[in-house]
Amino acid sequence: MKRAGLRTSGARPPLLLALPALAAVAFLGLPLLGILVRTEWSELATHLTSPGTVEALRLSLLVSFYALGLSLLLGVPLAWLLARVPFRGKAFVRSLVLLPMVLPPTVGGVALLLAFGRRGLLGPWLESTFGITLPFHTSGAVLAATFVAMPFLVISLEGALGGLRPRYEETAASLGASPVRVFFTVTLPMVAPGVVAGAALTWARALGEFGATITFAGNLPGTTQTLPLQVYLLLQDAPEAATSVSLLLLAIAMGVLIALRGRWTGTPTDRARREPPAPDTDAAPAPAQATAPAVDGTPPAVSPSGERWPLHAEVSGFTRLTLDAEPGTTIAVVGPNGAGKTTLLRALLGLTPRAHAELTLGGADVTSLPPHRRRVAWVPQDGALFPHLTALANTAYGLRAQGVPRAEARREAQAWLDRLGVGHLAQRRPAQLSGGQAQRVALARALAARPRLLVLDEPLAALDQTTRAHVRHTLRSHLAGFGGVCLIVTHDPVEAVSLADRVLVLEDGRALQDAAPAEVTRHPRSPWVARMLGRNAWPGTATAEGLALDGGGTLVAAEPPPAGSPALAIVAPEAVSLHRERPAGSPRNVWPGTVREITASGSRLRVLITSDAAPDLVAEITPQAAAELGLADGVAVWSSVKATETTVVVL
Repeated sequence: MKRAGLRTSGARPPLLLALPALAAVAFLGLPLLGILVRTEWSELATHLTSPGTVEALRLSLLVSFYALGLSLLLGVPLAWLLARVPFRGKAFVRSLVLLPMVLPPTVGGVALLLAFGRRGLLGPWLESTFGITLPFHTSGAVLAATFVAMPFLVISLEGALGGLRPRYEETAASLGASPVRVFFTVTLPMVAPGVVAGAALTWARALGEFGATITFAGNLPGTTQTLPLQVYLLLQDAPEAATSVSLLLLAIAMGVLIALRGRWTGTPTDRARREPPAPDTDAAPAPAQATAPAVDGTPPAVSPSGERWPLHAEVSGFTRLTLDAEPGTTIAVVGPNGAGKTTLLRALLGLTPRAHAELTLGGADVTSLPPHRRRVAWVPQDGALFPHLTALANTAYGLRAQGVPRAEARREAQAWLDRLGVGHLAQRRPAQLSGGQAQRVALARALAARPRLLVLDEPLAALDQTTRAHVRHTLRSHLAGFGGVCLIVTHDPVEAVSLADRVLVLEDGRALQDAAPAEVTRHPRSPWVARMLGRNAWPGTATAEGLALDGGGTLVAAEPPPAGSPALAIVAPEAVSLHRERPAGSPRNVWPGTVREITASGSRLRVLITSDAAPDLVAEITPQAAAELGLADGVAVWSSVKATETTVVVL
C-alpha cells in the first residue's frame, strides 16, 4: 500500500543523476555536521554568554535590523520600478542589483571605501557638510550590510510583483485611486508574502555579513565588531568558542529558511485563503436589508446628483473608430479574437499604448487625465476583487479613493451591495464568494465609484448558465437608470441582444457595424457575428444569380445584390435540409457532403457537414429525423437550401 502523501513515479531515477545529487547533498551537509560534532555542548552556554559574544550579538542585531529597514526603504520602490515600469537601461539596473550577490565581499568593501571613505567620492563631502564619517563607525557597518543584503529583497519582491497580474492595480486606478494609493492599498498587501520572504533573507544575510564590513568599517569591539567578526577573532584564540558562536549563526540561518519553507518569491497566490467558496446561491439571494429591497424589487439605480454624461470618443491606433452615445446607452462590443475589443476598452481607460482615445464625457475632455481621474470604471472578466479586502471594503474602495469619509463610504457601499442582492455577504472575502456573488460585488464596486463611463470586459463569461441568467437580470435592472454610457465586451449573443441598446461589431480594429441588436441579428455584416448568432455565413462576390463563394462553390439567392459586390450569404441552420439521396424538386442549392459532427442543441440536433463543392455548413434537425436518415459521423448526405431561405448582405 502506498503511504499517503508519498510521491511516486513509474521509473526509478537514473544512477547517473542520483549519485552526483547525493554527493552534492553530502558535500553541503558535511561542513554543517562538522560544526555539530565539534561543538562542546557542555560549554555552549558559557561561550554564548561571554561579554564579548553578547556585545557582538547586540551589535549584529542592531546592524542587521537597521540594514533591513534601509533595504525596505530603498529596495521596495526599486523592485516595483523593475517589475512595473518599462525604461531604457533596465537590464543594466538589474545587473547593478545583482552585482553585490556575485561580487567578492572584500571587493564590495573596497568599493564602499572608495565611494564613502574619507578620501572617496562622497566621503569628504559627507564629512565637511554633515559631519558624517562612515568608515570605522557603526553606520559604516550598516551601510556594508545593506549593500550586500538588499539585493535579496529586491529580487524576491520583483518576482512577487511579476506574479501579480496588473489587472488588480488597473482596476483600482479605474476606481479613482492614485498610483501611490494603489501601491500601498493593493499592490503591497497582495505581495506581502514576497516582502516577508525577501525581508527574512535580507535580515539573515545582513546578520552574517563579514567581508564588506571588515574591509569598510573595520573590526572595532562595541562599534563594528559584529558576530561574524567575533567568530573570526575567536578562531585564533578560542576555537571552541568560535564553534559555539558559529552554531548560533547556523541555527538562526536555518530557522529563517525553515520558516520560509522555500517560498523565496512569495507569489501573490500564497495569500489565497483556505476557506472553500460559498455555495452558489445567486438563484435565491438572501433578502436585503429593509432600507434596500431585494434586486427584483429595487428601482433602477441612478446618479445621486441626477447628472447625465454623454460619450464622444475618437479612437486611433490599432483600434480606429468614432463613438458617440447618449446617456443611458448600453453598447455591446463584439467581434472575433484580436478584433480590438479589449484594446478599445483599455484605450478609453487610458491603459494601453496600442490605441489612443480622444475622450469627452458629459462635455468634459478627459483625454489628458490619468486613468484614476477619468471617472471610467472597469469590471474585468474575473471581477478582480482585491483578495485581502472584504466585499464591503472592496465596494467602498472607489469612494474612499475619491476622499469620501469612511463611514459615509461604507454606508453607500452597503446600499449598493443590498441593491444587488449580496448585502448579507458584506463581511466575506472574495475567496468565500461564489462566482455569481463575486460578479455582483464587482459590479457594485464599479457603480459605487460614481463613474461617468462603465466598461465591462466579458463580465459573465466565467459563470454557469443559471447564474449567468440571474446576474444578467441584475445587470439589466441597474443599467436602466445609469447616467452614463456602458460598454460591454461579450461573445454571448444573448448578452448582446438582452443587455445592449446597440451592438458594435469590430474586426481588425475597424467598426463593421453599429446598429440596434435586432438589425444586427437580421442583417449581420460579419461572418463571425453571423456564426455567433448560430447561422451559416459565407462571404463571396455577388453574381447575377446569387453569390460566388470565397470558399468555393456558388449559392443561388432569390434577391442577389448588384453583380461584383462583396457580400455575405446568411442561412439559418433550420433552413438546411438533409437527404440520403440527391433531392429532386425546387431546391436550387444542392451539395453532396459528409457528416463530421452531431451535437445537441436543446431539443434539436446540430449536424456539421463538410463538402468539396461548398463551404462547411450546419443543419439543425430533430432527433427523429436524424434517426430516420441514419446519421452518424462519416455518413454521406446531400444538403439543400432554397433560394428564398438565403439572405445576402452587401459588405
